[in-house]
Order: sequence, then C-alpha cells, then structure tokens
Amino acid sequence: MSKYKSFLDNKRQLSGNFGFEPVYMNDKAFPFQQALSTFAVNKGRCALFADCGLGKTLMELIWAQNVVEKTNGRVLILTPLSVSRQTVEEGEKFGIECHRSHKGELDGKIIVTNYERLHFFKPEDFAGVVCDESGILKNFKGTTKADVTEFMRTREFRLLCTATAAPNDFVELGTSSEALGDLGYIAMLQRFFKASDGSFAQGGGAGRRTRFSESESFEGKFYIKPHAERDFWRWVCSWARAVRKPGDMGFSNDGYDLPELITNHHMVESPVQDSGFLFPMIAQGLKEQRHERSITVKDRCEKAAEITLSHNDSAVCWCHLNTEGDLLAKLIPDSIQVSGSDSDEKKEEAFEAFERGKVRVIVTKPTIAGFGLNWAHCHRQTTFPSHSFEQWYQSIRRSWRFGQKNNVTIDVISSEAEADVLKNLQRKARAADRMFENLISFMSDELKIQEKETHVNDMELPAWI
Repeated sequence: MSKYKSFLDNKRQLSGNFGFEPVYMNDKAFPFQQALSTFAVNKGRCALFADCGLGKTLMELIWAQNVVEKTNGRVLILTPLSVSRQTVEEGEKFGIECHRSHKGELDGKIIVTNYERLHFFKPEDFAGVVCDESGILKNFKGTTKADVTEFMRTREFRLLCTATAAPNDFVELGTSSEALGDLGYIAMLQRFFKASDGSFAQGGGAGRRTRFSESESFEGKFYIKPHAERDFWRWVCSWARAVRKPGDMGFSNDGYDLPELITNHHMVESPVQDSGFLFPMIAQGLKEQRHERSITVKDRCEKAAEITLSHNDSAVCWCHLNTEGDLLAKLIPDSIQVSGSDSDEKKEEAFEAFERGKVRVIVTKPTIAGFGLNWAHCHRQTTFPSHSFEQWYQSIRRSWRFGQKNNVTIDVISSEAEADVLKNLQRKARAADRMFENLISFMSDELKIQEKETHVNDMELPAWI
C-alpha cells in the first residue's frame, strides 16, 4: 500500500488558482510590464510569452519578489547558461535583491542558477520556481523537461517565460501546461485535437498513442477539432499571456519600434561530381540534407568569413556542425569560438568578453548561445539555415530586439540543394505568426470580457433590492 501511495504522490499535480493580489510592484516597470506582472501574481502559476526586449527578466523578478514577501519563502529562477549573470545585473539595476548560486548555496531569498545546475537544489527549499526561456521544455521526451517538471510539480507558485510560444507548433503549449499543473500534453491532445491517423478519435483507441520525434513536425499529424478551436485558445489564455509589443495589451507602443531586419541570402554551388546528374539536385530528406551540408562546409564557411571580414562591426557567426565552427574560427582571426565541449566557466567568459566588446566576433551554435542572451550591441550575423524555427528565431533575436539602435543584417548562407530547408523554415515562420496572432486575438477578447465583468461586479445595487 505504501508503494502505491508513493506512486500516486509522484503523479499528483497541485490544482486550482494559487495567486494573490500583488504586495509589491516596481515603480520603474512600464505600465504594460506592471499589468503582465499583476496577471502573473494573480494567477500564481502561468506563462508569459513576451518577445525579446520587452523586459521578461524584470517581470520575473517582480513576480519572485511578490512570492518572497507573501510567503517569506525562497524563489528559484532557472536560466540558460550565462543568462543568470544578466539576471542578477537586472536585479541590481531595478533594486531587487537576488543571488547567483552555482552549487546549491541558498544565500538570500531569490536564487538564480542555470538549468544545468538544477540537480544541486531541492524543491522543498523553495516556495516558487521561475523558468526563464522555458522553450527548453518543448522537447517532451527530453530529460531536462522531465527534471524541471518534477522539480516544479509540488511548488505552489510557478512561472514560465519565453519569447517564442510553441515554435514547434503546439508541442510547447502542452508541455508548458503540464509543467504548470494544468492539462498534461497527452490530455491536451485528447481534449482539443484529432490525429490524422484516427488514433485519438476514440479517446486513445485501446491505449494507442501517436508519438513523434522532436525533428518531426506536429503539422499533418494532429489538428484542432473544428468545434474546439475557440475553447482551445480560451483555455491557453486562462494560464498564459502573449505579447509581441505593448499595443497587444492595449498600451502605447512608443519606444518599442524594432529597427529594420535586413536578410540577405547567399547561395554557394553544390558539387555534382558524386551525384550522377549534370546539375545539382534538391536534397530530399534529412539524410541527403545532412550529406549536402557536410560536403559544402568549406564553401559556406569561406563565404561567411568573407562577409564577416568585410566590415569592422561586432558579429555573430552561427553554425551547427563542429567542423563549421572550427573552420570559421580559423578563417576569422579576430574571433572566439564557443563549442559544446568547453566548460561552463569558459563559455561564460567568452560570452562576457563578447558583450563587453573585448572580442569582435563570436562563433557558436544556437543550441549553446541562442537563448536569453542580450547582444543588442551587435547588429551583424551570419547563419546557415536548419529546420529548427526556434533556433532561427532565437538566434536572430539575440540582436534584433527592442533596445537595438541599428538595423540588423542577417546573411543566410546555403547551398543550391538546400532549397527545401529554406522553404520549410519559411513555412514554420508563417505558422508561428498565425499562432501568435491567435493567442493575442483571443487574449484581447478575454481582457474585454474580464473588463465587462469587473464593471458589472463594481455596480452598486439600489437600496430597495
């Protein structure tokens, strides 16, 4: 019996609304940031999908300070590598005390650490948890998602923040909901979606569950039931807010105009000698595309280096393969390379050197530096396309963000045979735009409904009733 009780305890999620009226508000926050922070505190457990440069870090800190003052407990803020340093700096800027912890030290009430160091901490030491750049939870099969979800599961207060809501279609919405203690990912599918192969048509079909890998697209495998679309978006809006600019919340957009994004496409020739054809053929499938990428490394890197050496501005050279990173670092003398094999300390030293202007060019992968870092001092990037819209969006947004003073130039370098990769990336970008538009549209409707309900509740009844 004790084992069964333990099993149930491990599966149980806290439910209900655990929010409260804010007991703290930072007077330096803009009105839209105060409104979003108030929503997050009132909900207790929610997600903020706010674009880069809108002040997610400040809103996280306001939320954390409220939990601290309300409960006298601690709050753990989890961030990508090196972002914890920036979070502490933001805290100092806005007068909110927080401390960085590397190995589980519990100095102060608001503790900031990297996702990689989560294993040093115990859930019971915290009243609340913040996941910065929570897009990391999108991989519902990943160990990181499982560890974070388990850590958060019994914490009364939970906040998820990211700039890209569900870049891999609807996967992130389901995993975010699960981490917050609402519907689990599978439960979300069963309630609002239908699988193209009918496996969810009868509530799972005798235990059948359609699964797919991270590299596969959600689109084409599941679709929202026609009669459930409005209910689905209203459900998302019950625990999340999506904002790309203050105007989405009904506030002024003054000071929040993005500079121009200039995207240049450069095509290098694809070898034909080993293809058996007179002309380069479009690479079909991941296997052919990976082969194409491997045989064009030299030409693509030389083009990226040529572009980067043609100016004296700070620049980021994004890559996906170790061979690409090694060659770019060799071809660009005034660059520094950050690779996966580097220690966390070495990575952070390199990021800080680049941010401070001590290094002109940084060579790295979106999987290493694509999340959370503020590189608004830089407005030049070169990149090689991949199928990951999230990596594309996040890497560009390191520079193209509110607060950027210059137009941002992105030089995209691909081979002739990679045309389908670019098309797929563009398709995902359009899908993400539609999703954000839906979130914002339904969020606006919900705000209007809530405003009407507030006015009704504030009405005074005549004395004779």
